[in-house]
Amino acid sequence: MTVDAAGFRPLQPRTQPPNDSPEYGSTRLRHPARPALRIPQSVTETTGPVLSPKHFPPMPDLTMLTGQAAMGERIIVRGRVVDEDNRPVPSTIIEIWQANAAGRYDHPGDTHDAPLDPNFHGEGRVFSDEDGWYQFTTIKPGAYPWGNHHNAWRPNHIHYSLFGTGFAQRLITQMYFPGDPLLPLDPIFLATPDAAARNRLIASFDIEATQPAWALGYRFDFVLRGRNATPMENT
Repeated sequence: MTVDAAGFRPLQPRTQPPNDSPEYGSTRLRHPARPALRIPQSVTETTGPVLSPKHFPPMPDLTMLTGQAAMGERIIVRGRVVDEDNRPVPSTIIEIWQANAAGRYDHPGDTHDAPLDPNFHGEGRVFSDEDGWYQFTTIKPGAYPWGNHHNAWRPNHIHYSLFGTGFAQRLITQMYFPGDPLLPLDPIFLATPDAAARNRLIASFDIEATQPAWALGYRFDFVLRGRNATPMENT
């Protein structure tokens, strides 16, 4: 099995989205135009700040942040953060952000005319435990138009940002839902060339996480390296 200089299995070709994805229009404006430079990391990049629940309190229930229930279909999402050998990666901070049930973000830059929900801000934060598990409760996000091309709509999705022991160890990705008819039409989802790799971005229904008469459950794992690595937007 091939490994790199650090002893990690390298990413497989076509399993990560390229910086320049022509069908995803905005990549033309923001992707690097020159080859990347490897810059030696200093103590600043390899240590701190301390990303712990003490300093960044968890926000595991996005549906009740105001004390009033958010509108929409309540869901539970859980999964594990693991490395290329399926070993747990504990104490990973997982930030969550998403649109509300009507497909609108609680952000001034979102001008979609769908209604805002005063009881849903679409943001949360959890940590992986010693076995790599995380879990949160939220509202299933709605689809929304995004102007990339004629009649373009984003599939239902949740954004994630994962931090290791410092801000330089940040990974960003999205989670989609099974059976969404917009997936075959979405340039962001399709930006990962390998079909098996991009399908790792689709959560699976989880009956064990589902709570009777309260919320459906979904499973979504993060694999941080190796042949089965989750596609990330910043690799």
